Amino acid sequence: MAVSMVKGQRISLEKPGGGGLTRVRMGLGWDAVKKKGFFGSREQEIDLDATVVVFAGDQVADVVYFGQLTSRDGSIRHTGDNRTGAGDGDDETVMVDLSRLPVHVTSLVFVVNSFQGQTFNEVDNAFCRLVDDVGGAELARYTLTGGGAHTAMVMARIYRNGDAWKMNAIGEPAMGRTFQEILPTLSAHA
Repeated sequence: MAVSMVKGQRISLEKPGGGGLTRVRMGLGWDAVKKKGFFGSREQEIDLDATVVVFAGDQVADVVYFGQLTSRDGSIRHTGDNRTGAGDGDDETVMVDLSRLPVHVTSLVFVVNSFQGQTFNEVDNAFCRLVDDVGGAELARYTLTGGGAHTAMVMARIYRNGDAWKMNAIGEPAMGRTFQEILPTLSAHA
């Protein structure tokens, strides 16, 4: 059963009955706000980009996004860029093999940004969800509420806690079209 997370909430990624997850998938989805016009409403296209910034302590160790679909060590893979947000379900997906992450990696910060500069006032139904990639069960979902004049959102963080992994719903707005432009905001969550 999935946990519906609220901003700031933390959950353990331990399996019920013990043992940790080995492979997870972070799905990100969104829809465009329907524009109302003289002849009814129409759909617009919103190009949001999912990125995972890999941290070793407070230092960026790697980045996976539409321009680099696989981490250098192969433990993280992005399924590709969705430029419209059309369709149901996950629009972009990042798959992580937690068992293959190097020991120096301490956290993964997931961010969504609008490369075209569209604001979240134009985005509807934005969410991120964590899925057990082995069993297929949705573990947690964080749904964004409200819009905003920001062009990026720090969605969530997966981080080491001893030998286990945990997830933290962040939901912090930021201004920037790329992850590089919001690195100071991202680094605060490393």
